[in-house]
Amino acid sequence: MPKAVWNGAVIAESDATVMVEGNHYFPPDSVDMNLLHEVDKTTVCPWKGTASYYDVVVDGQVNSGAAWTYREPKPKAAHIADHIAFWGGVQVG
Repeated sequence: MPKAVWNGAVIAESDATVMVEGNHYFPPDSVDMNLLHEVDKTTVCPWKGTASYYDVVVDGQVNSGAAWTYREPKPKAAHIADHIAFWGGVQVG
């Protein structure tokens, strides 16, 4: 079962992730939102839309912008709406 781990903490775990461009997108109910803090950062993907970012915070350590989501994706990416993906040293596998 895929899980996302950083600084020894399991941030997300689910057997219902969606793979897009090599990234596991975790369903929102499989993510420990207590470890994510929304930040004022967005990026735009031409086919997915606007991504919003979170810092991952574990035991007082911050991994800036290490998680993202598409709240209102474009139609071709509708299947990942509100799912959360990780990078920046978060181990996913």
